[in-house]
Amino acid sequence: MEQTPTPLTRQVAARIVGYIRETAAEPGTRLVERTLAAHLRVSRSPVRAALRLLADEGVVAVAEPGGGHTVARPVTELTVEAGELGDEDEEQYLRIASDRLDGELPDRVSESELARRYALTPAQVTAVLRRISGEGWIERLPGYGWEFQPMLTSQESYEDSYRFRLALEPAALLEPGFAVDQAAIEVVRAQQLELAEGAAHTVTNTELFARNRAFHEAVVACSHNTFFIDSLRRVDNLRRLIEYRRTLPRDRAAVRCREHVDIADLLLTGRTADAAEYLRRHLTTVSVEKTASPG
Repeated sequence: MEQTPTPLTRQVAARIVGYIRETAAEPGTRLVERTLAAHLRVSRSPVRAALRLLADEGVVAVAEPGGGHTVARPVTELTVEAGELGDEDEEQYLRIASDRLDGELPDRVSESELARRYALTPAQVTAVLRRISGEGWIERLPGYGWEFQPMLTSQESYEDSYRFRLALEPAALLEPGFAVDQAAIEVVRAQQLELAEGAAHTVTNTELFARNRAFHEAVVACSHNTFFIDSLRRVDNLRRLIEYRRTLPRDRAAVRCREHVDIADLLLTGRTADAAEYLRRHLTTVSVEKTASPG
């Protein structure tokens, strides 16, 4: 008899979907159990069970040869069950994000409180919490309720995050162990080119953030320095909500995405030092534009 997935399995599955969304992983991208377990801070056993569940739902596929799993569907085609929200639920998700930024929500909440406050059905609450949990800014408490995780909320902390990235990201390109992962950089380059050529005007704020985050994290991952990689992921998790409000006007966003393409081209042609300098100028300019924009 087929066993019903445990709450832990479903929670880890939702977080894996969140990881796929955050990295804007293309179909065919291999999902490594060890990497997922380290990123989600769980053992490999629940990751393995969650991948089987996602395979049953068609979100991932069994890789051949050699086993393992790969992404099966584009991010834009993920279902509500897999963590994607419909238009109405997306609106409620953004309301929760906004209220959390404004301090309108306490650190701990229950599903019934969220349902009552936002006029959500139980299914909608489940879908929204899966999305938020998958993105890492809320966690289920043992037994009952949910707890929001720390996020950047103030102008000062937001500016600090950009100064930190300005110190970290260009330096990552100059690490002794830096080696371009050509396949990964080509994937994020293609995503950025699509944004630069028009998609920046049509994607949601959450999708724009996910793709831009994926680009910067893919570049820093080439440093093969776990301290650089983990530090950037942590600050990206912290700045997620405030970035939804700080998204650039879409014509400016398209320009910044074009700069991402230029940085990728420099890396792919072996001009790493030039890419590091270009990245420094890019982050400096974006920082000025973002921190000067109204919150």
